[in-house]
Amino acid sequence: MDIAALSMAMSYSKNISDIGVAVLSKNLDTIQDVGEAMISTLNQAPVSELSVNPNVGGNIDIRI
Repeated sequence: MDIAALSMAMSYSKNISDIGVAVLSKNLDTIQDVGEAMISTLNQAPVSELSVNPNVGGNIDIRI
């Protein structure tokens, strides 16, 4: 393999690697956004449940 072909192959390999890293980075950002949205939704769920049924879960009946 001559030097020009080797240089082109290395450049192509670097470009493919850079594209892969960029795609994975974007994917990570999207996953973090989805996770934050899920946490936000879960934090809001008990408030909405209390507004509908404020007495649910307030007492526990135990018999021994």
